[in-house]
Amino acid sequence: MIGSLDLVQSLLRPGLVDRLNLWVYPVVLGTGKRLFGEGTVPSALRLTESVTHAHGTLQLTYEPAGAPTYGDAAA
Repeated sequence: MIGSLDLVQSLLRPGLVDRLNLWVYPVVLGTGKRLFGEGTVPSALRLTESVTHAHGTLQLTYEPAGAPTYGDAAA
């Protein structure tokens, strides 16, 4: 599905997503609608595939990985 963040969030909430394809473009705009905005239920995602395209665009594929675990990024 492309474009409707409201629909994506409504499918994430009850756990109806089995794969999430995210395209990350190397541009920072500072405004706009958030994919994971308020009301999104926390969940862990496992990266299953990544592709870097010629102009720096990332194509990332994630699958749900259950409840999130919390920690820190310290080495």
